[in-house]
Amino acid sequence: MQLDKLFLPFSVAALCLTPIYGAYGNNGETLFVERCAMCHGPDAKGSGPLAGKSNPPTPDLTTPAFKKRLADYPGVIVSSIILRPNGDLIPGTLKENGYRLPPHAWTVKDFRDLNEYLSGVIHKSK
Repeated sequence: MQLDKLFLPFSVAALCLTPIYGAYGNNGETLFVERCAMCHGPDAKGSGPLAGKSNPPTPDLTTPAFKKRLADYPGVIVSSIILRPNGDLIPGTLKENGYRLPPHAWTVKDFRDLNEYLSGVIHKSK
């Protein structure tokens, strides 16, 4: 019985924190909308307002070729972010078009969430 009393406060705290965590459950979608959709579009098809202004052109991430690449290299989305400083994707295109993308201190959770969200969008696309 004493052991139950010891863990009761932790259980109550966990129940109280659950709704707060749920509010942040769409982290991957938020990151995509704020940092990627201006070029890739909300559907990841390269249809964002800046898509036609980038050089090289913004790729459609829903093509069969990219889906295969994602299957062959599951970390391809994350590595494309890591390979650019501070997640500043195609900085020339953004700056030239007056789009200010603030630096972002990426966390492992951010990478996982974005990868999970974007993989879902890509696999659901037709």
